[in-house]
Amino acid sequence: MTVVDPLGTLGHPGRVGVWGDEEDSGELVCLGVRDITHDVKTFWFESAGGHVFFFDPGQFITLHLDVDGQRVERSYTISSPPTRPHRLAITVKRQPGGLVSNWLHDHVVPGTRLTASAPLGAFSVVRHPARKYLFLSAGSGITPVMSMTRTLVDLGSDVDVLFVHSARTPADIIFRSEQWGMPTQFPTVNVVQVCSADAPGQDWRGHRGRLDQALLAQVVPDLQEREVFVCGPEGYMSVVREALRDAGFDMTRYHEETFVFESLGPSAFAGSVAEGVEDIGDFQPSGAQGADGGDAEQAVFTVSMAASGRSFPCAPDEFILDAAFRAGISPPSSCSQGMCGTCKTVLLSGEVDMQHNGGIRPREIAAGKVLICCSKPLGDVSLDR
Repeated sequence: MTVVDPLGTLGHPGRVGVWGDEEDSGELVCLGVRDITHDVKTFWFESAGGHVFFFDPGQFITLHLDVDGQRVERSYTISSPPTRPHRLAITVKRQPGGLVSNWLHDHVVPGTRLTASAPLGAFSVVRHPARKYLFLSAGSGITPVMSMTRTLVDLGSDVDVLFVHSARTPADIIFRSEQWGMPTQFPTVNVVQVCSADAPGQDWRGHRGRLDQALLAQVVPDLQEREVFVCGPEGYMSVVREALRDAGFDMTRYHEETFVFESLGPSAFAGSVAEGVEDIGDFQPSGAQGADGGDAEQAVFTVSMAASGRSFPCAPDEFILDAAFRAGISPPSSCSQGMCGTCKTVLLSGEVDMQHNGGIRPREIAAGKVLICCSKPLGDVSLDR
């Protein structure tokens, strides 16, 4: 008699390894693709090695892709909850002109294999426990807070969650039906959806306009009692921050996440760097003496990259990645915020001041690895790459 396992290749979590626990990256196999809206898809993956996934809700993975012969890294929040450990999902909005989002939408199908770095990030309710949460999201910024909400629901938590999501039209609301169904099954979860306009054939009868202090006061009367998590475009988050400050909210209970890589190039990371990044010009680090001061040379350290044999100057108050771009060198990088881990490398000698945002693990720091996007040199430094 043949016994068919209805769960396919699933194994007991206690008897299988954790994906990314031993290596910084691993292979994923696409199991399915689902259309969420007209321009948003969810991609479901399993580990090629049969491992389970362990992460904090709200964390992200970084994909390492070869797109038309170009090596590209992009980070995407995990939209599935860690309470379902055998599968991992990312939900991606097709960005007009976006290199990676369009490639994923057009090329990833069941069976596609991708390489990704293990989950990272500090934007999670796990790190900020509370009895009441306010989740504010806009557009595809819904993914991390949806992972958090799904986790709390799966665990049967009695934590009070108010989820306010903003979209252009009803047709653009990601996870619209799932959101609306949550309060009927879980009375401690309440959902408010806000749209700026109607969609063709869909008149919006809910809250209309943009989130501001007046709307916050209307839908969140107990704002001061809540821990707030916000994710969305920078313009949206700027408005939210202003509204919360105007309402007298304690901003130590405010947590935000945003990174949209599709439009970022070296100049976006390097601040004021012009197109001709090879020309350092008459750049002078802040804090250095002028031409007649005599101490300017001592205010600049040398960063050497062993793999390429190149070196460049870096001021003590400058991030190493910015200095590299300024010198015409383009190391692998994505977020520039110490979150995604793409710029991770080995510190061969010297010391740095690294202020990261969850993009590197303690064991990696102990092994001498650093994120150059958030590291400032404390002297001459040698890096692996």
